[in-house]
Amino acid sequence: MKEIHKLTAAEVRNKNKPGRYGDGAGLYLEIAEGGGKSWIWMWKRGGRRRCMGLGSASVITLVKARELAKAAAEAVAEGRDPIIERRRARASAVTFAEAAEQCRADIGAKWKAEKYRQNWLSSLTAHASDLANLMVGEITTDHIEYQVMRPLWSEHPDLALRLRERIEQILDWAKARGYRDGENPARWKGNLKYRMGALPAKRERVEHMAALPYDEIPAFMSKLRAIDDSLHRARALEFTILTAARSGETFWAIWDEIDFAEKLWIIPKERMKKPRAHVVPLSDRALQIIQGQHEIRSSRLIFPGARDDRPMSNTAMLSVLQQLDANSTVHGFRSAFRTWAAERTVFPREVAEAALAHDFGDRTERAYQRGDMFKKRCELMAQWASYCERPPHADNVIPMERNKPIPA
Repeated sequence: MKEIHKLTAAEVRNKNKPGRYGDGAGLYLEIAEGGGKSWIWMWKRGGRRRCMGLGSASVITLVKARELAKAAAEAVAEGRDPIIERRRARASAVTFAEAAEQCRADIGAKWKAEKYRQNWLSSLTAHASDLANLMVGEITTDHIEYQVMRPLWSEHPDLALRLRERIEQILDWAKARGYRDGENPARWKGNLKYRMGALPAKRERVEHMAALPYDEIPAFMSKLRAIDDSLHRARALEFTILTAARSGETFWAIWDEIDFAEKLWIIPKERMKKPRAHVVPLSDRALQIIQGQHEIRSSRLIFPGARDDRPMSNTAMLSVLQQLDANSTVHGFRSAFRTWAAERTVFPREVAEAALAHDFGDRTERAYQRGDMFKKRCELMAQWASYCERPPHADNVIPMERNKPIPA
């Protein structure tokens, strides 16, 4: 008869050398390289060794580990599989809605855009509500096809496909956590692709943000500069346009980011869409706006909101656009800048993309283009400011030749 109960509580507490220490009857204390201790139970079925984790030794006592191992051994003796039974028990304890919340908390930790973070879950709440109270281990391909995708397929196929991707993520997460088994029922290739058939001809069009044509920018900027705004909104908008920045970058701009001597705005990577710092050359007019704000500063923020310690609201600059009856979003001015740079300047595409803090080219091209083309960007932003400040309709002025003397 094999010896059992070979370990003592003191040994479990004091052992630190990595390895496995048997207690008998298939129960082992496992110590990892990092020092973590856990319980495992091992047995053979059909000549194949199997291993089942019983939990952390910091939570599960030796006595409890023996009880769990005994229960697992009894299941095997009766022809049952303790691993499958445990997974079924877990699956019956977690609903799809709960799994979605936990999955977003795990995979969404690095998402920078809060709006996307909210939309990721709200779209499931709105369009996959029939799955919400189902146990995550019970969801089948039929559930996904008929309760989520079919109702949207003919009118909103792109939305149906986005939801399928998110459901697939959640069910992959659930399987990794032991809440379900088998193939992912939301898988597209070799699964839903053949059940849904061809994509409907009606596809969602990409909605581009409204933008003023660049030839209307000088007239707009003339009206914008004329606004005497004590709430900083007009100056913030003008500064955003001149620097081709995103509105959020302007809202949270602080004085420590401005280098007055070098005429630079240095935005740290923590505030950028791409995780890298962005250096913006300041034109004379952009610097003039900053200096004006510096003279009346009351906060570490360059363009504070109603409260000095908080930025202005997301609608602040939009309200100026509405005041001037401009058919554009704030972001639309970045599009206008990019089109102007392409059509009215000789600067390479890479310079304009760098000015917008965009990636350009493929990975190889970016690897060889290590510089930020800073000197060219300084020239580009100076030309953009000059264009924005030119008299409205200056392109329509045709220079007249002086009268030539009449030959004698």
